Amino acid sequence: MLLLSNLILASFQKKIAKQFDINPGEEMIRAIEEGESIGAKIHLVDRDIRTTLLRTWMSLGFWAKIKLLFQILLSLFETPELKEEEIEKMKQEDILENFLAEIGKSLPSLRKILIDERDAYIAEKIRTCPGKKIVAVVGAGHVPGIKSKWGLEQDLNELESLPSKGKFSLFFKWFFPVAVTVLIIWGFFSGGVKVGTNMVASWILVTGLSAGLGALIAFGHPLTILSSILAAPLTTLHPLIAAGWISGLVEAFLRRPKVRDFENLSTDILSIKGFWKNKITKILLVVVFTNLGASLGVFVAVPMMLKIL
Repeated sequence: MLLLSNLILASFQKKIAKQFDINPGEEMIRAIEEGESIGAKIHLVDRDIRTTLLRTWMSLGFWAKIKLLFQILLSLFETPELKEEEIEKMKQEDILENFLAEIGKSLPSLRKILIDERDAYIAEKIRTCPGKKIVAVVGAGHVPGIKSKWGLEQDLNELESLPSKGKFSLFFKWFFPVAVTVLIIWGFFSGGVKVGTNMVASWILVTGLSAGLGALIAFGHPLTILSSILAAPLTTLHPLIAAGWISGLVEAFLRRPKVRDFENLSTDILSIKGFWKNKITKILLVVVFTNLGASLGVFVAVPMMLKIL
């Protein structure tokens, strides 16, 4: 999910850059080149993107993850059209601050990790950089936050660490499969063989077909779709295995990525067709859509089983 999110974000960035005939991150490249031309020491002060994305993902609850997942996937179908005047307008300090404030209202957890934490991290890295003369090149959206945190000492180890999973999350991860299993057993005892069999059939059909539909949406190989249908009823009851992992491995085995898939990755991610055509991104889509389908299937199957009981 993190790799797919990174590729989708890179796709959005490349689309914007293509509109204005520039290269993504060109301002940072130019800053490095200018620094090297005068013999300056270059220090990269932003936090590792993997740490930021992992902290973001782990901070979200289940439904927040589902919502974010849909928003990220739907962004594939959006073609941003911006004018240069709009870009320049967004650089104005008052408009930029209002924009960041709106993000804080609608997505407070994302604002905290993606912006506020990085402001603190960058401020501390700049503050502790060696040398008498320091030139810092940062994104305009980080300037207000860096200024506000400039005089405060920040714990970089804390900002670089990954949050541990909550006890409730671990409890639910193991409790849910046990609860579903107990529910099925109870169906056999209380309603007889017919009720228990119907409950098992509902679970297998709904979770399996939902996962299969997810693999189908990702245009997985027919055997990949079949593997997701067969795996989902079992993996949804196992806290350590996901149906998407099984279907992803099958897809990778049947349609092995080639060198050209890696070579064309940067251009393929610029279009929806490219995401589904490139064998690397297709594997990721198969994993994500299969897991999403299996998860939704669980929430449909449980009420059906309770109704049968």
